[in-house]
Amino acid sequence: MGGFHLSGLIVVLVIGLLIASPKALQSMSRNVGKHVGQAKAIKEKVLASGISQSISKIPLSPQQAVHMLLTTEQEKKKRETKEERSPSSVEKSP
Repeated sequence: MGGFHLSGLIVVLVIGLLIASPKALQSMSRNVGKHVGQAKAIKEKVLASGISQSISKIPLSPQQAVHMLLTTEQEKKKRETKEERSPSSVEKSP
């Protein structure tokens, strides 16, 4: 199920040769190879820059988004209650 098999690749190449000329197919495959190389270079640059840590915090489903929103709301409420319980600093007048 998924993935590429050699027989499927051969069929695609034969159909590609029938539709486009061999030179056009060679040019297209060269361009695809260049773009794949550029995509890999960009991916490596992103992984090296540390942006992936902040990207991992992005929710992938609506349930994760709601969970993240609720937990941040709960954390805010906890902080507010802690601030209310702690004695406020009293200013001393000189």
